[in-house]
Amino acid sequence: MSDQVRILVLGCGDGWHANQLKMAAETLGCELHFSDYESLFACVATPPEVVGLGCDGYGSSAEMIDRFDAVLTRTMPPGSLEKVTFRLAVLHGLCAAGVPVINSPASLELAIDKFASLARVARLGYAVPETVVVQSRSEAVAAFHRLGGDCVVKPIFGGEGRGVMRIQDAQLAWYTFATLEQLDAAFYIQAFVPPGGRDTRLMVIGDDVIAARRENDLDFRTNHSQGGKTVAIEPTSEQSELARRVTQEMGLVIASVDVIDSVNGSPRVLEVNGVPGWKGLQGASHVPIATQMLQTVIESSKVREAIQ
Repeated sequence: MSDQVRILVLGCGDGWHANQLKMAAETLGCELHFSDYESLFACVATPPEVVGLGCDGYGSSAEMIDRFDAVLTRTMPPGSLEKVTFRLAVLHGLCAAGVPVINSPASLELAIDKFASLARVARLGYAVPETVVVQSRSEAVAAFHRLGGDCVVKPIFGGEGRGVMRIQDAQLAWYTFATLEQLDAAFYIQAFVPPGGRDTRLMVIGDDVIAARRENDLDFRTNHSQGGKTVAIEPTSEQSELARRVTQEMGLVIASVDVIDSVNGSPRVLEVNGVPGWKGLQGASHVPIATQMLQTVIESSKVREAIQ
């Protein structure tokens, strides 16, 4: 491997997060290459190169991605089941070729599924909001009433508060579930945890935990994109242990764990994000988050080099 570490960043695109990573790369002296998940391709041939994996589209500009020292995965865009399965297969292929992928495809498959990840958290013994997942409108209506007629409906796959709504009216619940049924969606229904609009984000980068309090007086969602205010805090030992234990259980190296306040008992783990944003947290923290993320990726590439 050359002195300059080459890192492929998948799915970051343009914008604030990409710019943060670019500035961090300049500081660290590493090379970043940005590509879209849609540009991934694979070639199957006879030995010695049984499978070739590339990005930037199959053509003159193609780049074989197993030549990168490491891969940093960011948000995967929606796609058909076939396309999403293929993209994950490419990431699995990279892992098989010995290329460090952060986060790994196995951990992403778990984290992107709110039901699967929350069930894993509950099995670890941490409190979570009561959650029901069903596949028909009638069962969704029954779940709405079982959860006290005050619930939060979310897409199983999603983030940043998009597609999330609080429902307190039975008629609105009926129409909402009718729309979701037409979209052939699963119904992810969660009991509303009062007071709402108050939580703690625990961002894990390698062994480090960066924490922040998030509050929104106008909405139950605390995401930065929804107008939430973020204040950096020093995580307690219990919070750090929770964040590390959950992310290690799921195989995540860079992730966030959101813990929501509850007026009826201890805080509850709301969800785990395998591709966390950090704009709100960076605005409140003195920690150079993008730099720390890339340092973690670089360290993984050095481990690969030592093994080789």
